[in-house]
Amino acid sequence: MRWIHAAGRGLLVLVVVLTGYVAAGAQAGEPPQAGRGPLTLATAGDLTGYLGPLLEGWNRTHPGEKVTLVELPDSADETQAQMVTDLRDGDRSRFDVLNIDVNWTSEFAAAGWIRPLPRDRFPLKTFLQPVVDTATYDGQLYAVPYVTNAGLLLYRKDVLAEEGVAPPRTWAELERYAKAIAPKHGLDGYAGQFLPYEGLTVNAAEAVYSAGGSILGDEGERVTVDSAAAREGIGFLARGVREGWIPREALTYKEEESKQAFQDGRLLFLRNWPYAYVGASAPGSKIAGKVGAVPLPGPDGPGTSVLGGSNLAVSAHARHPDSAARLIAYLTSERVQRQVLTRGALPPVRADLYQDPALIRRFPYLPTLRTSVLAAEPRPKSPRYDQVSLVVQAVVHDAMAGHQAPAAAMRRLARELAAISRR
Repeated sequence: MRWIHAAGRGLLVLVVVLTGYVAAGAQAGEPPQAGRGPLTLATAGDLTGYLGPLLEGWNRTHPGEKVTLVELPDSADETQAQMVTDLRDGDRSRFDVLNIDVNWTSEFAAAGWIRPLPRDRFPLKTFLQPVVDTATYDGQLYAVPYVTNAGLLLYRKDVLAEEGVAPPRTWAELERYAKAIAPKHGLDGYAGQFLPYEGLTVNAAEAVYSAGGSILGDEGERVTVDSAAAREGIGFLARGVREGWIPREALTYKEEESKQAFQDGRLLFLRNWPYAYVGASAPGSKIAGKVGAVPLPGPDGPGTSVLGGSNLAVSAHARHPDSAARLIAYLTSERVQRQVLTRGALPPVRADLYQDPALIRRFPYLPTLRTSVLAAEPRPKSPRYDQVSLVVQAVVHDAMAGHQAPAAAMRRLARELAAISRR
């Protein structure tokens, strides 16, 4: 995930208001610039190569606060592990600003690894409002949304047009088309990200949420997953593999593998992030011009996506916290957020960009994505999120692989999540 934003106003005010915030990096009596200086920004690997050029704009206009970009692995799990290792080094930490997955905010805040931020210093009211919740923990802002995301259902619009059917709005329609239409055209039916990693946690949460259920409540203190809704959602996924309209190969898919399968013309339907739409529609794709996108379906109509994306946070051990806050304001400005979309093909957090006619012509999925983001929900919040996610992945993968019935799997998941909450 990669992100950028610019705040072209109020920077002098920002310095004054952040006096208390900067106190950790400046002693009484030091000059006003004490909290400023060079920075290191850590992020997952930049697959589109857009972030470096954007940071060059900051470096040209802030020669005393230049940013060094550190790219960590593409895998979210590996990136998190490396960030945690660095943050645990305390004052020896290398990173000042962290581009973190939206669901790491609670964990990092609870551990004391990132600083609380003043709400009134960032343009939060201009953002799509559901994304702001991903940046809070225990009522306090600990990060600033940078990129958002919501899952979409990509489909072969040429195939559905030939069959005379509209894109599916319900699980029953998706299942019926995946069973009956896909084989007629030499396609597999449906896939998501079903390898046991963070992507499977997302897919599982979307299935549970779409059925009206939940996994955790009260910031992770209450386990709610052993419910009829959760059994219905996970049962839908497990049935797909058992009946064959979800290919067993999909149990090995992450984002890139599933995108490639769809882009190569092997799938009728794919749950993925909007970047997969861009790739499948680009010149050179076997299905360019044949791709449509709609909100994820649910049992009785449109379902619920999980919010993806990333937030920008300031390390508790940042050397120059004032500069870190100024950089975050820059990366979340309207001008830079526009470039996050046009250069990086990543969904911005600024609400007005989703209604820009020129951008919609270039990125036709924007209205659908806006609808999905506004109806989306965050992943389960927990200060032990890494453990929660590992358990969800393992149990749901067992259910989808046929090793355990969905009802038994949800009872097991509830027990294991309860044990985590007691630690």
